Amino acid sequence: MDIESFLLKVVDIVDETADARSVSFEVPAEAPEKFAYKPGQFLTVAVPSNQTGIAARCYSLSSSPHDGGPLTVTVKRTADGYASNWICDNLSVGDTMRVLPPSGIFTPASLDADLLLFAGGSGVTPIMSITRTALDQGTGRIVVFYANRDERSVIFAEELTRLAAENPERLQVVHWLESVQGLPTPEQVKTFVQPYLTYDAFVCGPAPYMKLVTTVLRELDFPRDRRHQEKFVSLGGNPFGDVEELQRAEEEMAAADADEDSAAADAFADLASGPVKVEVELDGEEFTFDDWDPRTKLLDFLESKGVKAPYSCREGECSACAIRLLEGEVKMVHNDVLDDEDLADGIRLGCQSLPVTDTVRVTYS
Repeated sequence: MDIESFLLKVVDIVDETADARSVSFEVPAEAPEKFAYKPGQFLTVAVPSNQTGIAARCYSLSSSPHDGGPLTVTVKRTADGYASNWICDNLSVGDTMRVLPPSGIFTPASLDADLLLFAGGSGVTPIMSITRTALDQGTGRIVVFYANRDERSVIFAEELTRLAAENPERLQVVHWLESVQGLPTPEQVKTFVQPYLTYDAFVCGPAPYMKLVTTVLRELDFPRDRRHQEKFVSLGGNPFGDVEELQRAEEEMAAADADEDSAAADAFADLASGPVKVEVELDGEEFTFDDWDPRTKLLDFLESKGVKAPYSCREGECSACAIRLLEGEVKMVHNDVLDDEDLADGIRLGCQSLPVTDTVRVTYS
């Protein structure tokens, strides 16, 4: 089953820096509910490609779902990034892009919580969405630690300054410039974090930066439920199944993937031997089924039962479908985003999970 995609019109483009621009879309009048989103989520967009027909990429929303503004992603050009360069060089107001509905779990459980937000470079995009929304809808204090190469690289510099000036009792923004201070060290980050040990922490940015910050947070005993890290990579697959020029190729890929998944299931000798009972908590509802085939991935099984479980890439390359195990065990066919700590905390990817035990209980919250 493919996610329903939409053609969205570009209604505004703002150059934030020399190599970053914000792209705003008009939400279709017939599908506003499809594009309701939470701060910190992302869009999956289809960028035209001469080689593959489409390059599917995930870009975080920088807009707030509560201020009446348009649906906006912010894209930073990267040296070898085909999609980001295409967007920065070719996209114009009035163009359309094929887009999947918002997805992702990098979002606060409560907008009233005190938030410690770490951004590195273009990782400020979901951090900006969270900041805008929490200031507008929440009551907690917000601290933003924003690391960049130099002053010219700072995205949203003017708006962050304005928001801090307008909300002096709630928002503190700290800029860290490599050109001035060098790269932050674990000791420096640890000293910075000390006053905020009761806050909910969110981290987004380049992999070395996220590893540095999350390591410090673990060493300071931040509990896992108050420590969040954005995780997705450039998608290798194509979730836009209704694109005509790729339909035949996708049918061939689907057949190959089915063979691969079947082989992977065969390779897991310790999968459950018969139908599995699965209990799922999703958006405040509970679903129970007793006929989960161990050779069928959890997402595929739930879809066959009419359950609208979240996902984006279906390839194990993003965390949109992340579940937490409450009982039992599963094994994943592919996993490109979860690290050892995530796995130890019971986090799995629903789109890649096959049951090991006869009973499995999971939550999407």
